Amino acid sequence: MNIFQTLTHIRDQKGAGYIVLIDPDKKNESLIEQQVSVANEAGVDALFVGGSLMMDSKCHERVARIKSASDIPVIFFPGGLSQLNPHYDAMLFMSVISGRNPHYLIGEQVLSAPVVKDLGIETIPTGYMLFDGGANSTVEFMSGTKPIPMNRPDIAVAHGLAGQYLGMKLLYLEAGSGAKISIPTEVISAMAKSVDCPLIVGGGIREPKEAEKRVLAGASFIVTGTVIEDNGSAMMKEFADAIHS
Repeated sequence: MNIFQTLTHIRDQKGAGYIVLIDPDKKNESLIEQQVSVANEAGVDALFVGGSLMMDSKCHERVARIKSASDIPVIFFPGGLSQLNPHYDAMLFMSVISGRNPHYLIGEQVLSAPVVKDLGIETIPTGYMLFDGGANSTVEFMSGTKPIPMNRPDIAVAHGLAGQYLGMKLLYLEAGSGAKISIPTEVISAMAKSVDCPLIVGGGIREPKEAEKRVLAGASFIVTGTVIEDNGSAMMKEFADAIHS
């Protein structure tokens, strides 16, 4: 099975998958091996690796360390072309379909496509939908895109259907790093009833119970990142148990 088939198999077998996002920036230098080791043992299904802003030149080295230590798939969560390297098992080939900045709709993808082909990395077409998590997220600033309002599931559904009809295999509903508000269950439920693509939901999910509610609403995969950075790796098992229940 390729990585996308592995993810869908996990979803089918466990009801939903749990993914931990690791930012390979220097602020996480001392945490990488510990986070990956705990993920291996805690029931995490895959790792997303990437961030919107790298503050030094050692990203590739850290991704290699993550891959070396990981027993689960390591998937590139694109923050920029400079982070692309051969140490990933697959990548989310993402388009920010919620925004109107052409560079992140197609420009960055055109620049990266020849490199992706040369590296031979599996690509998973993904529609990225940024929601207003109330925190002025890094991705909002860096991509220059306006997020979808949390109280407009109709707008979310329209964007999700557009992504599906454009051939996206996954839809990523993101409230942004450090979000004060996570994606409401009403939005997830409306999306799950209207689109056929599996839904990844992340941003602002701080408690395992919140993750479980979003799975029950229709999320196929839950992503946590900041909560693990802030509280250490001990919560991974709790999240995994809640998501897989």
